[in-house]
Parts: sequence; C-alpha cells; structure tokens
Amino acid sequence: MQTTILSTIGTSLLTNQINRNDSDEKTWYPKLRDSANLKETELPNDSEVRQIISILKERSVQKLQNSNIQAIRRASAELNGIYGFYHDDLSAESVQGDFHWLIATDTYQGITTAQIVKDFLLSQGLLVDIYAPGQLSTASSQSFSDGVDDLIGWLEENIKPLQENPHAKICFNLVGGFKSLQGYLNTIGMFYADEIIYIFEGENSELITIPRLPITVDYEGLSRYKRQLALMAAGATIAMEELQGIPESMIYPTGEPEVMLSLWGQLVWNQCKKQLLSSELLDFPYLDYRNSFKADYKAITSATERLKLQEDLAKVSKLLIESQGDTSVLNLPFNYTRYKGTSKNQKIDHFRVNLSQRVSCEQQDDKLVLRYYGTHNHVEGKEGIRH
Repeated sequence: MQTTILSTIGTSLLTNQINRNDSDEKTWYPKLRDSANLKETELPNDSEVRQIISILKERSVQKLQNSNIQAIRRASAELNGIYGFYHDDLSAESVQGDFHWLIATDTYQGITTAQIVKDFLLSQGLLVDIYAPGQLSTASSQSFSDGVDDLIGWLEENIKPLQENPHAKICFNLVGGFKSLQGYLNTIGMFYADEIIYIFEGENSELITIPRLPITVDYEGLSRYKRQLALMAAGATIAMEELQGIPESMIYPTGEPEVMLSLWGQLVWNQCKKQLLSSELLDFPYLDYRNSFKADYKAITSATERLKLQEDLAKVSKLLIESQGDTSVLNLPFNYTRYKGTSKNQKIDHFRVNLSQRVSCEQQDDKLVLRYYGTHNHVEGKEGIRH
C-alpha cells in the first residue's frame, strides 16, 4: 500500500540550534519570534535576522547529517513523527513509493525549515516535496484564514483524488508545526486523512494514531441551501434570513445579519457539492438562462463537468452582485469578451469555463442571459459566428 504523509512544519528545528548558554545568542530567539511571519522578500539581504537564520540552518543541516536517530528525533518534531511512523527505519522496503508533503507556512523561516527537512529526507531516499499555502502565517487572522482556504483548495485538488484508490493511504503527521495550524488540521484531517499521528513530548514517547472518524453529511437537509452554499463557497456573503435552519457550525460569524462559510462549512460543502451541484441547474442572482443553454446543460453527462460549470456560474454571479451587474469585472477572471463575427444588431459576449469550454451570453437590462454552453466549435456554430 502506498502512503502519502502530510507533515506540518514548524521552526523548532532552527530554534533548537540556538546556544542558550552563549550570551551572544541570547537575543536570537526573540528576534526570530518577532520576525516569524516575514517572507524572504521582506527581509533585507544584510539583516541580522537573515544572518541568524543562515547560521542556524547550517547548524541544523550538520545536526541531521552527523547524529544518530534518537538525536535527530529530538532535534526535529517533524522527523520525530516520520521516524515514529516507520519504527525508526527509513530504509525499509515498505517505505519505498511513499510520498511526503511538507506543509510549511508562507514565511522565510517556515520554508527554510521545510527545505532542511526535505533535503534530509531526500538524502534518505524518500520522495518528498514542499507546499506552502499562499499567505499562510499568523501575521493576521485574515492572512491565516486565506492560507487555510488555499490549503483546503490544494487538498481538494491533490489529496482527495487519492481517496478513490483502495491501495492508497493518507496520513497527517501533526507532531510538528504551529499549534494554531494543528488545531485546524485536526478538523481538516477528519475529511482528508485516513489517520492522524501525534507523539507526546518526552523521552521514548510512543506514536499515537487516531483513525478517521465516520462523518455523515445530511445531503437532503443541505439541498435546500445549495444555491446559497455555492455562492458562499465562491466568496459571497449571504443574508441570514436566507439560511434559516442551516446548522450554525457551517456559517461565520454566527449572530450576524450576513454570513459566510465557516471552516467546517467549507469542509462539509466540499464533501457534498458534487452531488448537490450535478443535478438541476440553479438560479443565481444576475443570471438568466435561455432554453438553449438549459438544453446544453441537460446534455452534460459528466457530474464533474456539471459541478465545474455551476461553480463557475456561482463565481460569475458573486462578481456581478458586487459590481451590480457590471460585466467588466468578468474580463480578467473569465476572459470575458465580445464575440466577433456576429450580425450588426447582435452583441453576443462569451466567457471561458476552461480552455475548451465556454458560455455565450448577452446583457439584457440588469441580467446576463446565458445562451449556449460547450466547446468552441459548438458555441460558435450555434451562434452562427463567421470569421
């Protein structure tokens, strides 16, 4: 069985190399702490913090290269978890073919530490790569929230497909990393991991394995909110009066007149959106559909394609809500342009769903009326485009 292991990366591997008995280094830890959320571009080349990190990086590399397994495990919480998972044997045949993702914060210290761990694991013959979700740091609640959103999107694209493989196993190694991120990944792991592993602090502590807990999604109960959920997943806020009866755990902030999806709501939505968005075509604000578009949608046989189209319609609707119907906001994200080759009296626009699929449309009053959906040739053929 092939195992994919996601390990959260902190910075203790660096800070553990500070000589606390050296008076010259007594300020190093507070300086690293105060600059923990800075990206590499935010640190001048001649800054003292950059020099400190460089020294500690060299010490960390030497520590991992020249130490026995127990010393390595004490030096790095992340490697402590990985060694614990493999019972201290990274050369075992069962390890071959496993893949390691190192999840780092979008900071200079986080990515530097992840690179040290990556290089060490590569030297041991393991397959490994780094993913640092954009904006993931504790600089502000907004940047942290944006980073977690980025991480969930990455998990949907890269980890969720592995769940369909009966010969694949997904493990979250949360021994290392920042406590704030660990708390969120405990929840996220319920949806994406087969098991979560920890090791309590202390000499010779044993590996703690927590299997995935069964989570049942109430598809029928959520079906009545699928339009609102799709819009919130696209980034829109929804009036609470439209969500009466929805579980409070799915929305944020509770008690406010307008809300958005909470972390839990986003995770639940990711599990049920394919089923809820691959049935009937939903009515979204500022959009209207010609019968020809409805027929093109009905002709789609792939649930995944229907899901992608309706997710994009929700995003288009959200942008039009914010702009009060001004289609210029669609230019960049959807390559929204006027069709050339139509008759003089027609003003037919179109936007892309992906490189091969597009939607033709026209503005009527405050609505964007969708006309046809499909491939370039299908839509242009139906519209009678002449080049």
